[in-house]
Amino acid sequence: LRDPAFIHQYVVDTWTAQHADERTKPIALTFALVGLCLHARGVSGKQVQRFHMDLARRKERWPDFPRPLQRGRITATQVICAPAGAERDKAIDAWCACVWEAYRESHKAVADLLKRHGI
Repeated sequence: LRDPAFIHQYVVDTWTAQHADERTKPIALTFALVGLCLHARGVSGKQVQRFHMDLARRKERWPDFPRPLQRGRITATQVICAPAGAERDKAIDAWCACVWEAYRESHKAVADLLKRHGI
């Protein structure tokens, strides 16, 4: 959409967190949870993308976050069925919040990781 807010970054992060399984690499889930945490803080998707790029430059072992059994009641299908525009953007925000809440046991670890990296 060439939108400076780049809300679609949240779609990628939310999808990844909601569908993570034993084959998902720790870096993928870490970056998804970073995106969801920053979304909850009101950071734009464009800025989240920049943080992802900065983190990707670091060579480190990423945490193996636990994957909750239930990862939110809102699905990608429900989001895409919302009318394009403000309504869909609102659905994306609700989906992000729903999946982020499902990972509540990881919130502190994600916040600590962001703090360690100056984010």
